[in-house]
Amino acid sequence: MSLLAFDIGSSACKAVAFSSDGTVLSRHSHSYDPDFPAPSHAEMDAKNFWEAMCICSREAAKGLTDPVQAMCLSSHGESFVPVNARGEAVSPAILNQDNRAVTQTDWLEQQFGRKHLFEITGLVSHPMYSLPKIMWLKAHQPQAFSPDTRFVSVIGYLLLRLGLRPYIDFSLASRYLVFDVRECRWHDDILKAAGLSPEQLPIPVPAGTVAGELNAESAGHLGLPRGTKVVVGGHDQPCGALGLGAIEPGRVADSMGTYECLLGMSSAPVHTEIALANSLNSYRHVIPGKFATIAFFPSGIMMKWFHDFLYDTGGQQSSSDHYASMEANAPGGPTGLCITPNLVGTCNPDFNPHARAVIFGLTAETSRSHVYKGILEGIACEFSAMTKLLGNAIGDFGDVHVTGGGTVSTLGLKLRASIAGKRLHLMRSPDAVCVGGAILAVLAIGEHGSVSETVDHFVREASVVEPDSAMRVAYTQQIVQYQRLHSALRPLQSS
Repeated sequence: MSLLAFDIGSSACKAVAFSSDGTVLSRHSHSYDPDFPAPSHAEMDAKNFWEAMCICSREAAKGLTDPVQAMCLSSHGESFVPVNARGEAVSPAILNQDNRAVTQTDWLEQQFGRKHLFEITGLVSHPMYSLPKIMWLKAHQPQAFSPDTRFVSVIGYLLLRLGLRPYIDFSLASRYLVFDVRECRWHDDILKAAGLSPEQLPIPVPAGTVAGELNAESAGHLGLPRGTKVVVGGHDQPCGALGLGAIEPGRVADSMGTYECLLGMSSAPVHTEIALANSLNSYRHVIPGKFATIAFFPSGIMMKWFHDFLYDTGGQQSSSDHYASMEANAPGGPTGLCITPNLVGTCNPDFNPHARAVIFGLTAETSRSHVYKGILEGIACEFSAMTKLLGNAIGDFGDVHVTGGGTVSTLGLKLRASIAGKRLHLMRSPDAVCVGGAILAVLAIGEHGSVSETVDHFVREASVVEPDSAMRVAYTQQIVQYQRLHSALRPLQSS
């Protein structure tokens, strides 16, 4: 028996095949590019998600000697697809990095109050979430909004393409800004205020729910056996935390992707004054009865922008070679640059969609390797700030379990560990979201008895990055400069 887990990101889809004991059998990924049709808009043809999933599935399933018994779909949050009664997309998917719905975001906060909205949804109002953007569509693109239109998650859209119902697990539903995280249902008053009915949103279910089985047509598209069970995964952040083994209080997970997200787990939502003051998110986990509290910031998006700014990606040299070259030539000590990675606004603590990235301290001697390391330094400063915010809310911690694209940078890991004073644990499998999805699939088909037992089978540590006290001392002044730059920028980025 084998399992196939999908991680559907905002820029790529990944599929990883596992044996029942957690051994990775194969993997494949396929990227896609969002469209930016107007300022603050980020969209994509929803068919890209479907085509990428089919490609990844067929490639990952090639050569498997044991048939795939179950597949699990997990994805990034906030993005959604408007579909008609036949499950067909009626407009492009609107992505999580889209910030068009500022007016609707402000209206929701005024209507319900920041604290009350936080106590219901575990979120503070922000245009990244699905509901404000759905309201924007109603006001500006009524052709994509009718009583028959359903605003489904990426997973919901893919389930419809598979001929199944548009389920959404509690963790992804929590990213809509209309889900009652205590009652596990769409909130009536928020729905009414937005002019929506529950039937216009996906169907909430616990993560690990079996949505159905592949029919002959769907199995053919995916290159999988007919009858393969389809399991509802969840939001990539708690799925990744599960795949890292960060399933106990005091263990924190960090996903280093387009956004970098630190996540702690608890048995109750952390809806405290401290959490609210720092705009933390506290919502349903993929583990039954548990909650995830997260602090996050834009991260990998800044590194990708810098790479694409410098290099023609159609050239012969690969992106990994570009990064390796810049890392090898980076200066030994602090660069003296202060670089904020806020290309798409800030997240915690202020959630300012008007904020922009800044590079301060350029001189005639500044090289591309200086800027590369300066970006890593800025990301490490943001990481340190997030560990403090999260620690203030859930309790102090010294260890962070890491995954994602950022882990390929040895320098970036060392800077994070040293500036924040945390030990970073790397797992043998870099595909934590898919590991988490495989764990959910195994539990769904009854192969293991408990979450902890399954984690023991699937999660294996590879190495630990220890903080370097000398590096921390060397960066003392630059950390102060970074904090001062942030403070100086606030008045300039208020609107």
